[in-house]
Amino acid sequence: MAVLRTVLTVIFILVSLALIVLVLMQEGKSAGLGAISGVAETYWGKNKGRSMEGALVKITRVLAVVFIVLAAVLNISKF
Repeated sequence: MAVLRTVLTVIFILVSLALIVLVLMQEGKSAGLGAISGVAETYWGKNKGRSMEGALVKITRVLAVVFIVLAAVLNISKF
């Protein structure tokens, strides 16, 4: 049981570091003055999910779920 806890702890640390890096790589969500004039509704604004930024958001969501699940599992298996 101690080996499994150690492996889960190492995975938890790696997921934490990956999550930190991914969040820091993302752009801010502030639209700036472009939202006032409607510039945000361009081709790149509509297809943001297919871009690198969209991929970063999806990976961040998956890693956040893995982080929460691992945190719960490690907390439950304290004994």
